[in-house]
Amino acid sequence: MRPALLRWTATLTGKAAAFITVMCCALAALLGLLVHVSVTNHTVGEARTQALDRLTAATASYEAGDRLPPGAGVDPPGLPARLRALAAGGRRGTMVGEHDPRPTMWAAGPAEEGHALAVRVDYAQGARTIDALDDAIVWSSAPAIGATLLVGAFAVTRVTRRLHGTAQVARRISAGDLDARVDDPRTKDPTRRQDEVAAVAGALDTMASTLQGKLLSEQRFTADVAHELRTPLTGLHAAAELLPPGRPTELVRDRVAALRTLTEDLLEISRLDTGGERPALDAMRLAALAGRVVRESGTEIRVVRDVWVETDRRRLERVLGNLVANAHKHGRPPVVLTVDGPVVTVRDHGDGFPDYLVAHGPQRFRTEGGARGHGLGLTIAAGQAEVLGARLTFGNAADGGAVATLTLPRAGTRPPPTGPEAPPDLAAQTPDTDPQDR
Repeated sequence: MRPALLRWTATLTGKAAAFITVMCCALAALLGLLVHVSVTNHTVGEARTQALDRLTAATASYEAGDRLPPGAGVDPPGLPARLRALAAGGRRGTMVGEHDPRPTMWAAGPAEEGHALAVRVDYAQGARTIDALDDAIVWSSAPAIGATLLVGAFAVTRVTRRLHGTAQVARRISAGDLDARVDDPRTKDPTRRQDEVAAVAGALDTMASTLQGKLLSEQRFTADVAHELRTPLTGLHAAAELLPPGRPTELVRDRVAALRTLTEDLLEISRLDTGGERPALDAMRLAALAGRVVRESGTEIRVVRDVWVETDRRRLERVLGNLVANAHKHGRPPVVLTVDGPVVTVRDHGDGFPDYLVAHGPQRFRTEGGARGHGLGLTIAAGQAEVLGARLTFGNAADGGAVATLTLPRAGTRPPPTGPEAPPDLAAQTPDTDPQDR
């Protein structure tokens, strides 16, 4: 309950509700205090005026030697000591006190020989009026604060709901859904005044449209270039095969093969960029598949825990093959592939991945440190891993070396195959061994 409350108070709605509540309470307290002071002054003023009028009449009777009116007397019991001292000193004054034991307004003035002539006026009605007013202020403030809080929360919720919708669209765009738009109706009607949320939504939609146009243009350019290169490269490969044997011929064939590989990589990237690739799922033992990928590559394989996975065999082999090839090409031996349940790690003992790659992932046609290649292998691996629903991360080991970690999704509900078609259990046959040694 407490973590949920802390999360809610951290939201804009929670902060707005707290602010509205504090402001309403402060405003209610201020208004209540002002009303209380005003009514109290008025009530006390009326009682004081009445008491002083009676004191004037009692003083006239006392000086004339007549009988004092009811409620008047010299040094009567219950007269507050402070008021008695004031009157004995030759001054007149009033004070609210008690008499049997009702609230009473006392008025006193000087009498002969240091005595005090005092009168009393019943103040119970005025006290009840002030108490009733205080209760009314308290009980009326609670529903007023609640109603104001509800209205304020409703208004803030409308704004936060639009902000949440805008944030959700931004997350969809970040995830690759370039067709996502906020489509705030306020941005479509130029006659309506746009608030800040509508301005943000319009800016996000414009950014998404611009980004989508640029990416589509780049994708079309990459696909067109790759397709246009295939035909001349095919002819160039055939012509290279007709050259006489020799070192120049080997160099030409090597460069032609590199160009063909680059073209195929570009075509594969263009297909991945379209987002239309779908995996052909099949159940298989992960360790056995990894063993086939690293066979004859000089890679050490370690099986901590073998599992059945439901995945696309060809795409997974492509991912693991690119990771292993990158480790051998840019790292230093030994290169170790470890299978631990659905998690596969490929580690070398070289200088590690560049900082930009660890922070932002692979970037096509970017390499550092004079490395050979075009930076497409890891890009393709990341794209194919996304098609598989897997998570591919890159990091560096504490004691040196690059570490690529592929986390495959959990296997589906389909039972693993059995019988002669089931792949061998590599973990049971050769744990923690190199496939080349078998």
